[in-house]
Amino acid sequence: MQVSPVRPSPKVDPKTLYLPEDASLFTRVRVALQALKVLKGDEGNPVAGQLVNECLDRSVYASLVHKLQRSEEGRRMLSERPSLQSKDLDLAALASLPEGTLGHAFARYFRDNKISPFETTLELKGDIDFIGKRYRETHDLLHVLTGYGTDVMGEMELQAYALGNLGIRTAALIVLVGTLGQIKERQAGVDLSEYARRLWAAFHRGRASRLFLDVWFEEHWETPVAALRERLCAPTEPLN
Repeated sequence: MQVSPVRPSPKVDPKTLYLPEDASLFTRVRVALQALKVLKGDEGNPVAGQLVNECLDRSVYASLVHKLQRSEEGRRMLSERPSLQSKDLDLAALASLPEGTLGHAFARYFRDNKISPFETTLELKGDIDFIGKRYRETHDLLHVLTGYGTDVMGEMELQAYALGNLGIRTAALIVLVGTLGQIKERQAGVDLSEYARRLWAAFHRGRASRLFLDVWFEEHWETPVAALRERLCAPTEPLN
């Protein structure tokens, strides 16, 4: 199935973004949509990234922080705050690892897609900021782990997976906007029934999988992707 690409949106100046105190749900969604326009092509923008978190996912990240605090590994993660940003990765070293390992596949992912690892200048003021940053910088790793592609369909599947796995509201908003875009493109031959089935399957796969946000991927570079996928991800169900 081919999914038509989403047309580019007008650029938004992040300096104009503002979330009023005690903002309504409508205002939060409106500001989040504006911030997402900034993040498209400028994924590490600290202003837009933090605003999306504040608008939609602060309570979700707070809940995830509480879950991490209940385990020794989670408390260690919150204390040490590991990073998967570009400056903290040695892609050449990862690429030299045996084929099939997480590190090798991760380095190849960036090479094949001609992109660089996530980078942001966001100041971490607390655990909630760290969890929001961790979620965004594990996005590329999750592509490798789940097997979802980097085309429009694969990106929507990954968002649906994250929604099922973590309850991330930003992912729900992206899926909604993407789905509305596909409905508009129906004349272009988009198979909406298959599109919906694939998103539904990804959502349920995410719900059935172990939470991925508390995984120390940095300690698994030499682990085979297949073994880590079997440990963390529910199997992909056949589409009916």
